[in-house]
Amino acid sequence: MRRIVIGIGIGIALLLVAVSLWFVGGGGGPRVMMPTPRIYEQPDQELFEDLPPSLQKTEVELMYVTDRAPEKDENDNLRYGFGRSGSLAFGTVTVALGGPTITWEDLLEASRTGRRLNPLHLSLESVVEIARASPDPLPFWKEAGQIVYEPTAQARRREDVKEFRRALARRLALTPRKEVFVYVHGFNNTFEDAVFAMSEFWHFLGREGVPIVYTWPAGYPGVFGYTYDRESREFTVFHLKRMLLAMSGFPEVERIHLIAHSRGTDVTLAALRELTIWAWASGLDPEVQLKLHNLVLAAPDMDVQVFEQRMLAEHIAFSAHRVTIYASPNDKAIGYAERFFVGPRGRMGTVGLDKITAVDKAVMEKSGANLAIILYDRLSSPDLDESVTATTATARGQARTWS
Repeated sequence: MRRIVIGIGIGIALLLVAVSLWFVGGGGGPRVMMPTPRIYEQPDQELFEDLPPSLQKTEVELMYVTDRAPEKDENDNLRYGFGRSGSLAFGTVTVALGGPTITWEDLLEASRTGRRLNPLHLSLESVVEIARASPDPLPFWKEAGQIVYEPTAQARRREDVKEFRRALARRLALTPRKEVFVYVHGFNNTFEDAVFAMSEFWHFLGREGVPIVYTWPAGYPGVFGYTYDRESREFTVFHLKRMLLAMSGFPEVERIHLIAHSRGTDVTLAALRELTIWAWASGLDPEVQLKLHNLVLAAPDMDVQVFEQRMLAEHIAFSAHRVTIYASPNDKAIGYAERFFVGPRGRMGTVGLDKITAVDKAVMEKSGANLAIILYDRLSSPDLDESVTATTATARGQARTWS
């Protein structure tokens, strides 16, 4: 049975991983690996059980897709800044978990304890751009009431998609779980911030499936950073939509799990809104067409009323098998945005029970959407026993697993 749950608390592995995407960028010093999710500190919870030997290493290799403009650092190495590119590129990036002397056994032990003797620093080892697609827009014209693309450009675009499919298929062949985990970062995140967050996420997810970082042109420095990133959000929606639509059409991909954080939730819902409208208008079920199994929105930096329109009025709640939203009334970062935008009911990332109206609850419950809004007050809360639900269900059973 599909159900809507509004719970208070924190304790499951997925939630701890989602809210651990706390790194907003720009901090000093090296990045340190996130604390071990509490569920893995318990002796009956196995981490990396049956993990293939090829993945038992201290490095994490991710795929990335980006519309950041490519640059060169002082050593002529590829890097990505906050500049925008009309060409969507993809490649691989390798992150080292721990220093050069750490072994897999050391990493495994550190990943199972809440009290590490030494911090594990993360470092970017390599960035390899595999291919860059044709720039948008493609040449086009209107003919007999239809949009027609220039044949050579359209053929080249098809080859771009095939090359992405071949690269993704190679990664899927290495894992028994033919699923893709896509992470969309938030405001003020650099390319490095995004890949570090996803490397931690995928590591504590058990290194299953294929991890993909979708990284958009955020991270503009100075006082205009938020306004630049907000406009970059508008710019990147088209490219994220293109990637999701292409990937859902690959037979090798059985499921897609989409995880968005902060301003990335707005990017994600804007893209899903357009894909949802397209699917319904085409007589298709968007959940089936997009292969979207889990949609996770952590600390959504969105106006509450805009969120209601997207998720409920425009039926995005039915574009995924399961939708889980994590929010906290005490989220300071979203609190700043809340004061800046001064929405009548605030931001979704700081939503409390007082902001979830009786109408919202009734609509969510009657719709039958598999939607959970989980509110947390502090990271130290170990259980979900205190809950407010629209049905008799509990948050513990609703959001415990990806399956």
